[in-house]
Amino acid sequence: MINVSESDGKYRWTYEMNLFKNPTIFLLIWKIFFFIFLGVFAVVNISDFIKWGPEKALENLPVLGYLLLGMTAVVGLGYLIYAAIMGGKYIVEFEMDEKGIKHKQTPSQAKKAKKLGRITMIAGAASGRIGTIGAGMNAQRTEMYSEFAKVRKVKACPHRHLIKVNEFLEHNQIYAAKEDFEFVKDYIISHCSNIKR
Repeated sequence: MINVSESDGKYRWTYEMNLFKNPTIFLLIWKIFFFIFLGVFAVVNISDFIKWGPEKALENLPVLGYLLLGMTAVVGLGYLIYAAIMGGKYIVEFEMDEKGIKHKQTPSQAKKAKKLGRITMIAGAASGRIGTIGAGMNAQRTEMYSEFAKVRKVKACPHRHLIKVNEFLEHNQIYAAKEDFEFVKDYIISHCSNIKR
């Protein structure tokens, strides 16, 4: 439930997401790894195309399929471990006014996320995997602020209780309960003067 502070006029609420039922965070992690794999594959394929021609480049396509299947399995297993460590829940606090919205994990969850991020970065460094290091760095980020004047796109996903608030290089995910969802979405859209409609 959303509360309005009389002292500063800010809207505040807490959202608790079941990590086993809502696939939003899994899909976000999967997309990060997908684009890393796609970038590496493109570089290798372009090199093969230049050296050996289009036939060799086409031979590599099944390899991409197998790599994506393997990546999905690894990301899925990692996500299940993450969800178990977090107690099956992702708990975030939101603070919103006419200038922007802040999204932050609760202190206990932020502490766990930072520890997991450090472990992931160390594992990535030890194995020489840049993507794993990047995922670890991203996991350490436990809060984000979106200034409405900089937002370029707002996309609502009501079935996941999710509102994507995107700036040029920043992508914030706002969650709201079913009864508050339309209010939060409409408030955000009405205060984002630069969104593409």
